[in-house]
Amino acid sequence: MLPNHSPLVIAEQFGTLEALHPGRIDLGLGRAPGSDRLTSRALGNNAGEDAFPQQVKELLAYLGPSTNGRRVLAYPGVDSNVPVWLLGSSTYGAELAAALGLPFAFASHFAPALLFEAIHAYRSGFKPSAYLDEPYLAAGIPLVAAESDEEAGRLATSVFQRHLNLLRGEPIFVPAPVDSMHGLWSESERFLVESRLGVAAIGSPDTVQKSLERFLSQTNVDELIFTSDLYDHRDRMRSFEIAAEAMKTLEATEVQRI
Repeated sequence: MLPNHSPLVIAEQFGTLEALHPGRIDLGLGRAPGSDRLTSRALGNNAGEDAFPQQVKELLAYLGPSTNGRRVLAYPGVDSNVPVWLLGSSTYGAELAAALGLPFAFASHFAPALLFEAIHAYRSGFKPSAYLDEPYLAAGIPLVAAESDEEAGRLATSVFQRHLNLLRGEPIFVPAPVDSMHGLWSESERFLVESRLGVAAIGSPDTVQKSLERFLSQTNVDELIFTSDLYDHRDRMRSFEIAAEAMKTLEATEVQRI
C-alpha cells in the first residue's frame, strides 16, 4: 500500500530482498491505504491516494539504473530492477498499469464487480515499456476445495463469516466453520457477501476444475492468485493441492480461451 510508505524506503527494502534472493522477489503496489484513516496517518501517510502515480514513477526510478544528476540513490535497490506490479480493484489501477507498461493484478478475490471492465481497460490501453512488451495480467480467486461439494460448502462458511465481519466492521480473524449460515446474516448481508465472492471456486475437485476452466476461458488471464481463508491449516493446504491438480489437468488439456 504505497501511500503509507516512502518510495525510497520501499526501494531499499525490496532491493535488500532482491540481493538476498535474486530473481525471486516481486513488488506489488496498491493505491488504497489498506486500513482506517487514523492508522494510515500513524503510518505516515501524508501524500494521499492522488499522489500514487507520481509515487510509482519515483519508486521505479529508485529501482532502475543510476543516472547522472540524481542526488538520492537507494542502497541497495539501485539497478536491482525488481519486477513491479500494480494491484487494483477498479479500472483506475488497470489504466495506470497500462499507461506505465507494468503487469497488473486485479483483486477479483474480494471485488469482482469491475473485473471485465478492468481487463478491457488494461489490454486496450497497454503501452509497451522497458518492463513489458505486452500486457500481463493476474486475477484473484477465492478458493474452497474439498473432497466433496458438501464438505466444501461447510468449510466455506468460514469465508462467509470473515467477509460478513468485514462488512460489519468487526475483527476479521477466520472463524471456525458452521453447519449453516442461517440466522447469522440478513438477506442483504448475504447478497453483499456473495457479491464479493462472485468468482469463487467452491466445491469438489471436479467442481473446482470446472470453475477454473470457466474463469480462464472468460478472462484469458496469465496467472491466477488463490486465496483460501479456511480455519484449519490442513484444510487450506488441501484446498491448494486440489487447485494445483486442477490446473495441471487444464494445462494438459490445453484449455481453449476466448
